[in-house]
Amino acid sequence: MSGENSSADDVQADDVQRVWDVVVVGAGPAGASAAYAAAVAGRSVLLLEKAELPRYKTCGGGIIGPSRDALPPGFELPLKDRVHAVTFSNNGRFTRTRRSKQMMFGLINRPEFDQQLVEHAQKAGAELRTGAAVQRVEQHGSAVPDRRTVAVVLQGGETLLARAVVGADGSASRIGAHVGVKVDQVDLGLEAEIPVPETVAEDWKGRVLIDWGPMPGSYGWVFPKGDTLTVGVISARGEGAATKRYLEDFIARLGLAGFEPSISSGHLTRCRTDDSPLSRGRVLVCGDAAGLLEPWTREGISFALRSGRLAGEWAVRIAEAHDAVDTRRQALNYAFAVKAGLGVEMSVGKRMLAVFERRPGLFHAVLTGFRPAWRAFKEITQGRTSLGELVRSHPLAQRALTAFGPEPTAKESTPTEDTADEETVTS
Repeated sequence: MSGENSSADDVQADDVQRVWDVVVVGAGPAGASAAYAAAVAGRSVLLLEKAELPRYKTCGGGIIGPSRDALPPGFELPLKDRVHAVTFSNNGRFTRTRRSKQMMFGLINRPEFDQQLVEHAQKAGAELRTGAAVQRVEQHGSAVPDRRTVAVVLQGGETLLARAVVGADGSASRIGAHVGVKVDQVDLGLEAEIPVPETVAEDWKGRVLIDWGPMPGSYGWVFPKGDTLTVGVISARGEGAATKRYLEDFIARLGLAGFEPSISSGHLTRCRTDDSPLSRGRVLVCGDAAGLLEPWTREGISFALRSGRLAGEWAVRIAEAHDAVDTRRQALNYAFAVKAGLGVEMSVGKRMLAVFERRPGLFHAVLTGFRPAWRAFKEITQGRTSLGELVRSHPLAQRALTAFGPEPTAKESTPTEDTADEETVTS
């Protein structure tokens, strides 16, 4: 891909004074979606990525219904497997497998998936530049020619100019730091990509494992992808040694300790606070950079795709804004769109996590033994309903959250119907 990009010399020679409509920082699912949305609107878009593509990303790679529905038209998912069965266990015990006639979700490898998303953005008109690490953005000062412009300063000193900037540069985001993103839940995910013989791979085909772990709020997973199993665990940050031990025990318990992982990696996930900003001036953040992911499962791809699309659409409006008042209005509209959809899901997800942390055994028993709970799990993964919709429309689910989990704060309360119906997404 890098061969298709302009060289640094060409960019510097041709674009010294160029002002892009939208510059997107980060070429993961959020950034590629933002670049696609802005480019489809006919704007000039530059997509910056510090790595060379394709690149590995620590991620289970599950594509649930809302992720599928947020993909660009004509996007063909590079599925490695289609999940029709889920085996649940509670720290290795009380194992039970539930099955579905219809596919619940698909499994992908992130390098291929991310690459295809970027290619769709390029086909829509976005320009890609890899090996471009952003040092900072500036909205005032000598590098900024006027109030309608943002300066994107790369490591090495080169400055790019834009009417709007979208930060999609991951959970350790420099753009997020500029915006002032605040987080209140940080988790550590550890993962191993384990090549296995055909006989082992066949046993896992079409089936995933979800294991509720030994630390509060932790769980592990096995996602089959052809001749490789993606095995991982996640728990609250600060339990690094225990999390590593959980992964080792989990792999050994599955009989996979004798196979050498091709990749072992770790990643921190961060969930935003309810009052965390999503913009500053002409700069928006989305995906992991904004702390947008489902707090209970820590699923982030669907949140990245949806918030990225919204960020790209609203960045176009910000690029067209002629003054600070109009810029602020468009940024607030973006924040409302995110909070009315993704924010509702995060609020319910936080309450689900609280219930799960306190009563994992009960949670396991209900999910594996109570048919309506399993049906809800299927419908959520398939994209036929969402956590927010489930709680709104099922009094039993609302009563269960109230009985076993803390009440939502005023800021976490589910929006009224008119706001919640703006956009419904799932975990």
